[in-house]
Amino acid sequence: MAIKARVTVTLKNGVLDPQGKAIEGALGTLGFSGVGQVRQGKVFDIEVEGSDRAKAESDIQAMCEKLLANTVIEDYAVEIDR
Repeated sequence: MAIKARVTVTLKNGVLDPQGKAIEGALGTLGFSGVGQVRQGKVFDIEVEGSDRAKAESDIQAMCEKLLANTVIEDYAVEIDR
């Protein structure tokens, strides 16, 4: 059995996001009016073998802290599939 999770990593508030700013400008150029601030991020879909949800969540939190997110400038959220 595998436990599936989705990790969403985004820049912390106050951290400059030049890629988001470029996307925001491009959307305006393409004719999409009324677009507010755009912030970019990344998503990881992860499967962990086993049936212990608490252990899987703990392991995924550790993965985020050690590799998936730069916790100095990024926040992350973990969603475990039900």
